Amino acid sequence: MRTCLLVLLWASLSLYVDNMSITRRIVVEMGEMEGEKEEDRDGGKGEKLLKRFKRGWMWNQFFLQEEYTGSDKQYIGKLQSDMDRGDGTLKYILSGDGAGDIFTIDENNGDLHANKRLDREDKAFYTLRATVVNKNTGIKLEPETEFIVKLHDINDNEPIFTEELYTVSVPERSNMGTSVTQVTATDADDSMYGNSAKLRYSISQGHPYFSVEPDTGIIRTALGPGEMDREKREHYQVVIEAKDMAGQRGGLTGTTMVNITLTDVNDNPPRFSQSIYQFSVPESMKAGTPVGRIKAVDKDLGKNAEMFYNVVGGDGLDMFDVITDKDSQEGIITVGKPLDYEKTRSYTLEIQVQNTQTLDTRFLGYLPTKDMATVRIGIEDVDEPPLFERASYVMEVKEDAAVGTAVGSVRAMDPDGYNSPVRYSIDRRTDLDRLFNVHSGNGSVFITRPLDREEAAWHNISVIATEFNKPLQTSRGPVYIRLLDVNDNAPTFASFYETFVCEKTKAGQVRNIQTVSALDADDPAGGHKFFFSLATEGAYRGNFTVRDNGDNTAGVLTRRSSYSRLHKSVYLVPVVITDGDFPMQSSTGTLTVRVCTCDREGNMELCNAEAQTSSAGLSTGALVAILLCVIILLMIIVLFAALKKQKKKEPLIISKEDVRDNVVSYNDEGGGEEDTQAFDIGALRNPEAIEESKQRRDIIPSDTLYPPLRQTVIPSRDNADVRDFINQRVQDNDNNPTAPPYDSLATYAYEGTGSVAESLSSLGSASSEGDQDYNYLSDWGPRFRKLADMYGAEDSDRDS
Repeated sequence: MRTCLLVLLWASLSLYVDNMSITRRIVVEMGEMEGEKEEDRDGGKGEKLLKRFKRGWMWNQFFLQEEYTGSDKQYIGKLQSDMDRGDGTLKYILSGDGAGDIFTIDENNGDLHANKRLDREDKAFYTLRATVVNKNTGIKLEPETEFIVKLHDINDNEPIFTEELYTVSVPERSNMGTSVTQVTATDADDSMYGNSAKLRYSISQGHPYFSVEPDTGIIRTALGPGEMDREKREHYQVVIEAKDMAGQRGGLTGTTMVNITLTDVNDNPPRFSQSIYQFSVPESMKAGTPVGRIKAVDKDLGKNAEMFYNVVGGDGLDMFDVITDKDSQEGIITVGKPLDYEKTRSYTLEIQVQNTQTLDTRFLGYLPTKDMATVRIGIEDVDEPPLFERASYVMEVKEDAAVGTAVGSVRAMDPDGYNSPVRYSIDRRTDLDRLFNVHSGNGSVFITRPLDREEAAWHNISVIATEFNKPLQTSRGPVYIRLLDVNDNAPTFASFYETFVCEKTKAGQVRNIQTVSALDADDPAGGHKFFFSLATEGAYRGNFTVRDNGDNTAGVLTRRSSYSRLHKSVYLVPVVITDGDFPMQSSTGTLTVRVCTCDREGNMELCNAEAQTSSAGLSTGALVAILLCVIILLMIIVLFAALKKQKKKEPLIISKEDVRDNVVSYNDEGGGEEDTQAFDIGALRNPEAIEESKQRRDIIPSDTLYPPLRQTVIPSRDNADVRDFINQRVQDNDNNPTAPPYDSLATYAYEGTGSVAESLSSLGSASSEGDQDYNYLSDWGPRFRKLADMYGAEDSDRDS
């Protein structure tokens, strides 16, 4: 309170001194101006030199305290001119920033007042101008002078931080004094005037973990690494205060909140939650199947908590593996090799866990960086199917082995402790021809049908082993049987051979007319070796001979100097082919040799017809067959075209079945003269157009000739009755001996007499053009009533 009173007293004295000095200066300057004016007047008379005259009044600035709370106008100061004699002839005029609104001047005495409460933070100073004029004449007595009104600052603004909430982080285990962040506050008061804008920072919440520098606002850790442990406490809320007046009493305060998070460092090794784990697994589990999961706990976060497991000891070191689940950081124990309860019933594993990242050992002391756990795995017995001694069997047998010969044997046994007996069988889907069988008791495989290596050199069958007491427990063993070759096939020509010789050759000329080779279905171990020779008997021996080339080929040579087509045109030369294996096999191949006419160079020019046809690729029989096929095809096409052109007559009887009683359905009642489908009435009125004799369409034509029909008497056109004509036609049909012995319907387009509705035809209706009464149609219903109205209207129109 004492400080505030001293400040107010100092401000009041300053204003008073300033105003006094200004008033004094104005008075002095006004006196100087009057002296200058006198000198000017004297100079005019005495012709003195001109001099620079000072103004009668001048001031620089006034001072006004902001945030004035008084009820009256705030007095600023007084403007007074030396020309003011107090007689009321002068008028003070004010202009500039806020003149007339914020600032007013007493035009009579020059008193300057502020009309409003001013805030320095909104505007720190105002620039005004003042002048003095004569009230009566309005002439300026003083030049316009500019001055400034400055606002004196008071401590009316509290410090404000640039952010309402700070969110920062600092690594855990940081050393004392580690910088966390810097907070900054501002004060709108005048920093050049007093201590209103001089700030000091302090911490009001967050002790004893953090501190703040009073002048800079830098927040630092206040405890050592042992106390700043994220695993103990991770989040902190710190409240920072900023106080003006250099932190003295009476100053204004602003606050902000800082959320500080300790980030993780790798200062904790993984630890197993228990030292011993126990699992059990059936012996039938395949390699790679998970057995169980173990988990170590690491208090760190993120990558600092990543770990990996490995098996480092135990009797199950080679039987099991462990992998790390990247998501849950668990160790997954899996089967590494097939298990067998009968051999080993339990295993022990020593599993180690450690971090993947480098561990900060400064805070561990003597604690280990790794952890160990013991895992015991029990093997459960499973009823397993029989197990073959081998994964597969390969057997060999000669292809000529007799039925019942044993090829080999398989063996399987029950791996369980029960040692159940096993019986064997063959999967017939692998032996569809039933060439083999297996003894159900001892697993001996034997032949059931003759074998032929040339048909199939290998046979792959599957033997099924089944427990005698448990038929569902089965297993399969593949058996591959190889047939060994036996020389049971004679060699043959590699292809059909045909050649020619010339009729006339030079005397004593012997030449090779054909080279032949052979094939053998057998496969001897040392490879094929063929021998060629002529058959021992035959007239061809004087004409041809065979020369073995020693490389499984032979050449056929001529032994005569000339041949005659007229004598013999074709020679069939038998060649004996023998293989070199045991037992030796041989066959005879025939070489066809034709006699042809050749030129001087020995090139064929002409052979017999058969030879020419053969050389062309087609025989005479083949050409004849092709020609007959072409002729038959052409005849079929011509016949089809002829049938297509014939006019197909529509029978009177529509029904597809030939029955005695036929009913011909006509779905049309007849249209009178316009009906040209049922009967052509024009033929009745034009007798000359009727044919003399016309065949019946409703009977089958025969080879007998029709007897001449009696000429029908045609009535005259004038008085002919259609009924007489129709009756005459009926009589002609009755007397016709070719009429069929069954009833058939013939349509004559005559409705007959006795019908209530009478004839619908307009033939012979003389009254069709007369007046008609259609009123009876109204009795048939609403629909016919409309029809009666229509026809009645037409009759009325006709009458009119």
